[in-house]
Order: sequence, then C-alpha cells, then structure tokens
Amino acid sequence: MRWMDIVASICAGKHCESHVVTASVDHVSFTYPIPIGAVVTLDAQVTRAFNSSVEISVQVYTADIKGLNNKRTNHAFLTFVALDETTMKPIPVPPIAPITQEENTYFEGAIRRRELRLILSGRMKASDALQLKEYINKA
Repeated sequence: MRWMDIVASICAGKHCESHVVTASVDHVSFTYPIPIGAVVTLDAQVTRAFNSSVEISVQVYTADIKGLNNKRTNHAFLTFVALDETTMKPIPVPPIAPITQEENTYFEGAIRRRELRLILSGRMKASDALQLKEYINKA
C-alpha cells in the first residue's frame, strides 16, 4: 500500500506540476498475495483530472527473479489534490485527453467513482449523483 501511494503521488505530481496530497484511497483489490522474493512492478496512470484533483490508477504486478510467472496482484484508485507551492491551497490541474479505449473506459468511470467517494464521505447526497444514477439505470 505504501508503494502504491508513493508511485501514485509521483504520477499525480508530474501531471499537476505541483506538490500533491493524498485525498483518498479506494477500491483496493488484492487478487494474489505477493510472495517473498518476488520482483514487484508498479504502474500508475492519471485516469481523470477534475478541478483541483486527479484520480490515479495503480496496477501492481509480480514476477519471479527470472521474469517468469507474471501476474497482476493488486489494483487501486487514489485521488490527489494539487497544492500551490507557496500557500499550500488547492490549485487547478491540467486536463487529460484519453486516447485509447482503455484510457477512455477509465476516464468515463472516474466520474462515477468520484461521485461514490463523495457520497461515502458525506459530501454529496446520493440523489445528486447523476452520472452514477445514469450508469445504474443502464445496467
């Protein structure tokens, strides 16, 4: 988890070109345990930029020392807020433009994950989560 936060904060900081602070960690999945001695690779990418925050997807992969038995072991979404260097107040973040189908899937899902985070933290009423409602009604 610590490594996931570190790699995600580097990704967010590079995208925002500013200091960032972790605002939330959600949807952490543990598919497989990481064996002792495994080579661990973490991959982070910005899935969506909001006003002053960005959502980062982190994938964790393992392999043995020979590079065999590769598998995804963990996954999580983390949200970071960009801060002004002097005032340490939230600042606007640059937008992203998804290119691939996978990037677009993450991009579109990010708004629903954001609404769910806001509902669970008590900062949004479920009745105001329009994107989440629309998605549920489609299913």
